[in-house]
Amino acid sequence: MVEDALGRAPTLIYCSGGGPRFAQIAIDAGYRYGARLPDTIYHPLYFADQDWKRPRRDKYMQGLAQHHPHMATVLDWETEDQLADVLDWAEEAAQYVDQVVIVPKVPGGIPRLPHHIGAAQVVLGYSVPTRYGGTPLMLWAFAGWPVHLLGGSPQEQMKCWRYLATCSHVQSVDGNTHQYMANRACMFWVNGTATHARCKYWPTLQDANGGERLEGPDLNYEAFRRSCANIRQAWEELCT
Repeated sequence: MVEDALGRAPTLIYCSGGGPRFAQIAIDAGYRYGARLPDTIYHPLYFADQDWKRPRRDKYMQGLAQHHPHMATVLDWETEDQLADVLDWAEEAAQYVDQVVIVPKVPGGIPRLPHHIGAAQVVLGYSVPTRYGGTPLMLWAFAGWPVHLLGGSPQEQMKCWRYLATCSHVQSVDGNTHQYMANRACMFWVNGTATHARCKYWPTLQDANGGERLEGPDLNYEAFRRSCANIRQAWEELCT
């Protein structure tokens, strides 16, 4: 990919355990592989995430010890009194990864975070707002830090990048919305150009076929393949 404002490029990560066929399509399109642990892993793991609503530290750390991903999230920092627990998670995770992703959600808390824990670099995670969750902090609070964008739609991730690239290094983004949309209705992502479709970002394969219905058992995989290619191209154009 081309470089961002600080001379480095964001890494695209497809994050979803199981589903080996989807994972292979994403990898073939140039994505790194990520998954929420514990889960079934079919490829070398680049990024590990955990269930921030129901954290299971023992199982998660066992997964990190087994797979040694490049980067991994730890317990979200949601309240003031959690910082010691978050850093304790981070110290344990740092034994197995190159980068520890801390997701700060406490106003004014970021200056209290270290830039390294052991030999691991600390990266700040920004959870792109969705119905599932999101980071309540303003984007400017992340200035000067390496940032990883967690989840959200591709277009919302790109909006965040446009702001953060002026003051931070957005080193990586992850997501699996394009898998959800492919399985939901054979929808695939385009960069706002599908003005003929119900949603200009998510036309269906039928929309792309002039309204003619398509038949076949693997249409969701075709929709996902198109999304992977289109998302990657959009990032390349955005970062130019």
